[in-house]
Amino acid sequence: MITPAAGTATVPKGVRLGYGVGSFCTATVNAVPGLLLLFYMTNFLAVPAWLAGVVVTAPKVWDLIINPLVGRWSDRTTSRWGPRRPWLLAGACTLPIAFFLVFAGPPLTGVPAALYVGLCFLATATAYALFEVPYKAMPGEMTHDYHERTSLLQWRMVFIGAATAISGVLAPAIAHSEGVDGTLGSYRLMALTIAIVLFAAMLGSFFGTARAPMTGAPEGDRGTWREQFAAIKGNSAFVWLTVLACVQMLAVSMMLAAAPYFATYTLGSSGATQTLFAVLVGPILLTMPLWVRVARRLDKRGAMVVAALLFGAGTTAAMATPLFGPIWAHVTILVVGVGYAGVQLMQFSMLADVIAVDAARTGRRRAGVLTGLWTAIESGFSSFGALIFGVILSISGFVESQPSKPVEQPDSAVTAVLIGQTTVPALIIFASVLITLKYRLTPPGEPEPAASE
Repeated sequence: MITPAAGTATVPKGVRLGYGVGSFCTATVNAVPGLLLLFYMTNFLAVPAWLAGVVVTAPKVWDLIINPLVGRWSDRTTSRWGPRRPWLLAGACTLPIAFFLVFAGPPLTGVPAALYVGLCFLATATAYALFEVPYKAMPGEMTHDYHERTSLLQWRMVFIGAATAISGVLAPAIAHSEGVDGTLGSYRLMALTIAIVLFAAMLGSFFGTARAPMTGAPEGDRGTWREQFAAIKGNSAFVWLTVLACVQMLAVSMMLAAAPYFATYTLGSSGATQTLFAVLVGPILLTMPLWVRVARRLDKRGAMVVAALLFGAGTTAAMATPLFGPIWAHVTILVVGVGYAGVQLMQFSMLADVIAVDAARTGRRRAGVLTGLWTAIESGFSSFGALIFGVILSISGFVESQPSKPVEQPDSAVTAVLIGQTTVPALIIFASVLITLKYRLTPPGEPEPAASE
């Protein structure tokens, strides 16, 4: 059951760990399909690149419906486990199964294979919403303290780093264990392994948050959808944070989709996907205390600007990979990883702030609705990264294939891979810096930045 803690500032370490382990779900479900699904369909199931992009994107549009619904339901849930934890358990019981089926690889190719994967990915998105929306709503309800929320969420980021390492290093290693590009059987083994990890982590988070403090509004908002959306529309910090997250994660999702192609066609080895991910996620594990200090010194908005600039600088430098080779690529992605770590931490910490301020201002529990909308819009928008990259590949003349019938890609397709991995994401992430300046939510007692900033 939840522990009332109206004046609690510090969240117990056991709860921090229990909450953080749930991020294995967040990182894995985003990273593995984002990294491998497009490549799996084009190079194993002979699905045209543009159609594969649609399959990756379409289920995310469903998030726009299901995520706010789950958020609203969790806001109104009354149970001895609190409003959020029953939903964590529901997600734990359904998501691992749906995830495995995405990569189960029935004997289908082309359009039938695309339809199968699309339906399974839709089920995965639904199960993911059951867990992720209530999960993301919890930090804003655990403490009133502005900086304590950042400290709490650094634990989540550490687990995200570990999970991303599993997703980006272990998953490709298993998928490609039976040859350079792998087989359908190795992809099934990868999916089964990741599904077991998901189940263990999600159950761990359910039990680990049993004693989580609850400082939010005691009652869920019973207003109509129109009343709730009207209130959210007037919440400028929430609106700008949502726009910011959408733009940043569009760049991230595009780079994830492009990574196996970048490793295969730019670096000349699909195995480089694992080492690239290792240098990307390493900073997430190592730089969290640094980013917490930067946020305290520059405030969260200033820390976000610094993080996005580092992200963009690394991505821009990666354009020179054909000139300087694989070592240069790994160094530039390491810089991207440092920036990405800060971007992720600031996003989640800012969202927790917005939730806490809304509850204090309205006296209503709307964390689920706010988180559901934020997650749905951000996830749906960012999924266009894979679609954009798929369209770029199709325009460039990329040829889909099967392992038994490898093909030589034209030079135009190889160039398109580089552009999709570096140039376009760099432009997107630099645009997010300008958007960051529109976000205004300062620590209690401090004046808001001037509108001219």
